[in-house]
Amino acid sequence: MRSFYQYMMRYRGAKKVTNESRLAEWMFRDHDFPKHSESYDEVSRYLEWNIPFKEAVQVFDHLWDDYQEVK
Repeated sequence: MRSFYQYMMRYRGAKKVTNESRLAEWMFRDHDFPKHSESYDEVSRYLEWNIPFKEAVQVFDHLWDDYQEVK
């Protein structure tokens, strides 16, 4: 099963910068991000403590729903 981090890597390298691509780039560069986690609570808590930009938690919530559908 893929982790949320692995799912998010599809958004890296986008030609047009979106909140999804910003979050993916930040996750890639953050060495402490829980890259192997499949837990909503773990990833959500990490984002709340280390929020990279104002909309990050809302973007995460939306993307988590998509992640659950393809998981």
